[in-house]
Amino acid sequence: MMKSAKFDGNKISIIETQKPFLNTKGAIIKVLGCGLCGSDLIKIKHKDKNAVLGHEVVGVIEQINVFEDKFKIGDIVSLTHHYPCFNCDFCKNGSYSMCRTFKNSNIYPNGFSEYIKIDKNHLQYTVYKMNTALKEDEMAFLEPLSCTIRAVRRAGFSIEADNSKYSALVIGLGSIGLLMLKSLKAFNVQAFGFDISKQRMDEAHKHGFNYDKNRKYDTVFLCAGSTKAIQGALESVIDGGKIIVFSSVEDDNTGFFNNEIYYRELSIIASYSPSIEDIKLSSELLNSKKVDVASISTYYSLDNLACAIDDSLNNRVFKVYVKI
Repeated sequence: MMKSAKFDGNKISIIETQKPFLNTKGAIIKVLGCGLCGSDLIKIKHKDKNAVLGHEVVGVIEQINVFEDKFKIGDIVSLTHHYPCFNCDFCKNGSYSMCRTFKNSNIYPNGFSEYIKIDKNHLQYTVYKMNTALKEDEMAFLEPLSCTIRAVRRAGFSIEADNSKYSALVIGLGSIGLLMLKSLKAFNVQAFGFDISKQRMDEAHKHGFNYDKNRKYDTVFLCAGSTKAIQGALESVIDGGKIIVFSSVEDDNTGFFNNEIYYRELSIIASYSPSIEDIKLSSELLNSKKVDVASISTYYSLDNLACAIDDSLNNRVFKVYVKI
């Protein structure tokens, strides 16, 4: 038996449940910990009782029966929860996160469990051995960092190119906004950040990021879940510039004005979830410490997951890492 989190649509509880067993090609991971993602919080706020919570997983391979040349028992790994089929029209067009296999694949039972089961496709495409010099909570940024890398690449930036002449503004400086800033820095883009919260602005400043209200930006990354941020993005981007939408909003009836997009020739681009290439680059940037995510997370125990969620929803903490 093992401990695992359960969400019934109203509350989180920690239950005793059957430990998963390896009856197909794949691996059993003993979970060391799991980050709490903003998407987890959205599912909780929307009372989604079918939600699989927890996907920013760090763990140790306990059993494995495939790809033994790549992994072995005892390896410390981080992983992501979805993989595409590579064969459908979405995949062939590079829209991997729209792939139906991508949307339906997941870890079992969820990341807030003492053990999880992953299949051979996870092992092939989404699992990476981590630099043991990193702390566990740093390793857990594999998945969210891959998401921000995807957004930076969707904006047209390449890690190999000289992007130093370009400027970008990140609006919304929660943990994912700060991670976006760090991703832009890794891509050698001039990165600036803004948030209505002075506390978050101060946190970004501690990490070396500032805001210049007197300039316009080539690209604006919208990481705030507020419709008010849309106007801020429009006011901050240059004519002919790009706005990367990297957040959902509660009021779905408010959006960008057609004429402003049209007359200013703005590009509005959405970025939702990473490709396999983004995950690989994320592992390289974390393992080499070219993206530094130290001292961002606050640790909670699995038994205190409900408290961690409440603290996150009420902005008492910046980023949660649940130690299993």
